[in-house]
Amino acid sequence: MSAPPDLHGLKILVVEDETMIFFLAEDMLTELGCSTIWHASRISEALSLLKANRPDAALLDVNLAGEPAFPVAERLAAEGVPFVFATGYGSGGLPPDWRQRPVIQKPFTLEMLAAAVGQALRSAHDESPAR
Repeated sequence: MSAPPDLHGLKILVVEDETMIFFLAEDMLTELGCSTIWHASRISEALSLLKANRPDAALLDVNLAGEPAFPVAERLAAEGVPFVFATGYGSGGLPPDWRQRPVIQKPFTLEMLAAAVGQALRSAHDESPAR
C-alpha cells in the first residue's frame, strides 16, 4: 500500500447524520493530520456552515435521514471544494452526474478514507487553472 496522502492541517467538513459514523470519521481524519473538522447532520446545517467557513475538502453522506445531500454537493462543487461521497450503496447509488466524484462505501477503513480524500484533492488540483 502507498503512503497515505498528507492531510496535515487541512480543514474538513463532514456531513453525516449518524453520530457514530461521524465520530469514526473524525477520529480517522484526526489521525491523518487534519486540524479542523466541522460536522453537520442536515443539509441546512451544512449550507450554513459553508456560508461561514471554507473547508479544504468534505466528506458527504449521500443520504441524510432520507434526504439526498446533493444540494450540499452542488454548493461544494460551485465553490471548488473537493469532496468525497460516503454511501452504503457504492457509486452505483449515485445519479450519473455525480459518479465521477470519489466514493467510499460504508463501512470504510482509514486507508479507504485517506485514498478517497487524496483522490478528491488531486482531482481538484488537476482541474484548477494554472497560476
